[in-house]
Amino acid sequence: MIGLLLITHGICGESLFECVRHVQGDTPEQMACLGVCASDNLDEVVVRARELRDSVESGEGVLVLTDIAGASPANVALKLLGCAQTACVAGVNLPMLLRTLTYRHLKLADLVAKAKAGGREGVQEMESVKCD
Repeated sequence: MIGLLLITHGICGESLFECVRHVQGDTPEQMACLGVCASDNLDEVVVRARELRDSVESGEGVLVLTDIAGASPANVALKLLGCAQTACVAGVNLPMLLRTLTYRHLKLADLVAKAKAGGREGVQEMESVKCD
């Protein structure tokens, strides 16, 4: 199973993780979160990110999900791409995360495609219903 690491601003990743627990009714295995705050030393954050990446790796790779491309959490995630079998997708949202958890048995490249599709397809305009 592919490991998952969320690297986000503050507690965003932890909040998504809690939502997953609520929706699925259990705690996903091989998943970790790392929140990055403005006051953090980014060199220390990168060290912690590598430790967490290694802790969720079981030999099949790790997908790192981050919130905003170009921001500090994503820049930390980019430092992990030198690790074997590590991929990163920015723009994490709950639909993306749930889709990713569903397809963790796939190859890493296929899981990246599922994650991106889940994120895109989860963003929809909702139509109103007539009220009486």
